[in-house]
Amino acid sequence: MIEFESIHHVSLAITNLEKAKHFYGSILGLKEIERPNFDFPGAWYQIGDQQLHLIVHPNAETIRSSEKINTRDGHFAIRVKDYKKTRDVLRDKGVVLVEKPDSVSGFSQLFCADPDGNLIELNVEQKDLNI
Repeated sequence: MIEFESIHHVSLAITNLEKAKHFYGSILGLKEIERPNFDFPGAWYQIGDQQLHLIVHPNAETIRSSEKINTRDGHFAIRVKDYKKTRDVLRDKGVVLVEKPDSVSGFSQLFCADPDGNLIELNVEQKDLNI
C-alpha cells in the first residue's frame, strides 16, 4: 500500500501570467516563491506546507470556458482562519463569490474563480464560523 504524507502542490493551467499573478498575489494575498527556470512561463506560491503552481498553457484541456461558478466543478480548497474576513476582503476587491456557510460538507465554504475560471474553495470548519 502507498503511504501518503500530504499534498505537495496543485498545478493550474492559466492563459495570462500577469492577470493570474495579480489575482493570486494581490487579491488573494498568496506569497510567491522562487520557481525553477523552466522553458515555459509560470509562478509558484506557498500555502502553508503546500504549494500552488501556475503554468501558462493556453491550450490546456483544463481551461474552463464558463464564468459561472458551479461548486461541483473541479476545484482546489484552501483552509482559511476567518470566513467573514476572507469574504469581506474578496467582496471589497470585487471578486464574485458563491457562499455556502451551512454546507452539508461540514465546512463553511466560499467559492470564487481566478481570471481563467479555475475554481477555488476557501473554507473553515463550521464550528469556527463567525459571520
